[in-house]
Amino acid sequence: MPGRPDDVARQFELDRPRLRAVAYRILGSLGEADDALQEAWLRADRTDTSEVANPSGWLTTVVARVCLNLLRTRDTRREEPLDDGARTQVAGTGTDPAEEAQLADEVGIALLIVLDTLGPAERLAFVLHDMFDVPFDDIAAMLDKTPAATRQLASRARRRVRGVPAPEADPPRRRRAVDAYLAATRGGDFDALVTLLHPDVVLRADAAVVPTPEPFTVSGVEPVARGAMASMGRARAAAVVLVDGRVGMAMAEHGRLRVVLRFDFAADGRMTGIDVIAEPARLNELDITGIG
Repeated sequence: MPGRPDDVARQFELDRPRLRAVAYRILGSLGEADDALQEAWLRADRTDTSEVANPSGWLTTVVARVCLNLLRTRDTRREEPLDDGARTQVAGTGTDPAEEAQLADEVGIALLIVLDTLGPAERLAFVLHDMFDVPFDDIAAMLDKTPAATRQLASRARRRVRGVPAPEADPPRRRRAVDAYLAATRGGDFDALVTLLHPDVVLRADAAVVPTPEPFTVSGVEPVARGAMASMGRARAAAVVLVDGRVGMAMAEHGRLRVVLRFDFAADGRMTGIDVIAEPARLNELDITGIG
């Protein structure tokens, strides 16, 4: 790639769709991905690229390094609650919610949720290698690790993303019940939700869910179902995952894990308890994986 600015700009525009896809999968937020591309362009525009042999690969590296820095900054703030100002920053200026929702569906909400539980190095190694075929030698240079160590990072991430089959303690009907709960909540189907709940069902939510000054408890089929209906918006960004080895639900916001639901079941398969977890410190303690 010649080092002239117009050549750099031309190559960047040619690669923009792929670079944006890389950034979105690393960061899970369309707003942050667009911010990363802007920062990457500023870096590329200031760099002498006359010696670059693989322009597309070089630009991918620039974008990935910017994303890695953003992930590391995010990781240090993981236990901070997300206030309204932070939500605006995460969403990005001018981000189209419909486009973000479409991208999340295309990539897979469950995948984005599990990716958010990975460390920055694991996430970068997995996304670049498994999703974009970037060689481990190139990724290792970004992470300042050996190719063998980078391969191990991607392997660990892959196991979490692909998950394992639900254990015998969670028979198929429990998976079907959680799937049905998510479908009913997304669709606002109150009657369908009621059929999934035990008459003595109890919902327990921590203080960060609403938020409220204290954790709260709701008992009874109709009050619990009404509360679930109130979370229709969140349910559109939710997926069924394994939570500490049991079938549960997780909800993301702009690719960031925000709420997890754990379920208890009666012998007849109906739900007797729902734990709703949103406090960052509690979320960090959960083991969330995909379902193989």
